[in-house]
Amino acid sequence: MMSCVSNVENLPPQVIRQLSKELSSLCQNTPEGIKIFTNDEDITDIQATIEGPAGTPYAGGSFRMKLVLGKSFPAEPPKAFFLTKIFHPNVATNGEICVNTLKKDWKPELGIKHILLTVKCLLIVPNPESALNEEAGKLLLEQYEDYSMRAKMFTEIHAKPLRPAGENACSSREGGDGPMAKKHAGDKKSLDKKKKEKKKVLKRL
Repeated sequence: MMSCVSNVENLPPQVIRQLSKELSSLCQNTPEGIKIFTNDEDITDIQATIEGPAGTPYAGGSFRMKLVLGKSFPAEPPKAFFLTKIFHPNVATNGEICVNTLKKDWKPELGIKHILLTVKCLLIVPNPESALNEEAGKLLLEQYEDYSMRAKMFTEIHAKPLRPAGENACSSREGGDGPMAKKHAGDKKSLDKKKKEKKKVLKRL
């Protein structure tokens, strides 16, 4: 499960400074197809949106993700979760992302940018051999067309950008009762309506 507890107090000052420096640099030079959203009150609350890469079942979608930094970061890798529902072999039902960079291949010197680029690459080249979603992994290997259809349907229902273009990358996000929360509440109503419209179609797949 994702932790909502801030880890700012648990991280050494030098780690906080390095993280702040990296996020500032990322905001000024964001990788193509990725937007960063920071939280001024909790620097360890890092979220981003990744545009679905062209030529994949995720094309046209905007996938929100969150990094969860533990108190041992950067000695231990952060956890990564998709907040947007996605049908992908390496994404569990709770949104957790499985990629070697965040497991056995992690090195303390790897930064946030490397993680985001790795997750984007995972949308282009899934790894069904280490699937967290076994159904998606099996379909990818045995019935690619069915896999692609399911992934496209999830993208259409859950990942189509609904918010207006007013939310800027690298903008700080409000607390739970702020304007952003109200905006997301409006987005949720629109999304619920969209889900109901597509529910019957999804059941047939």
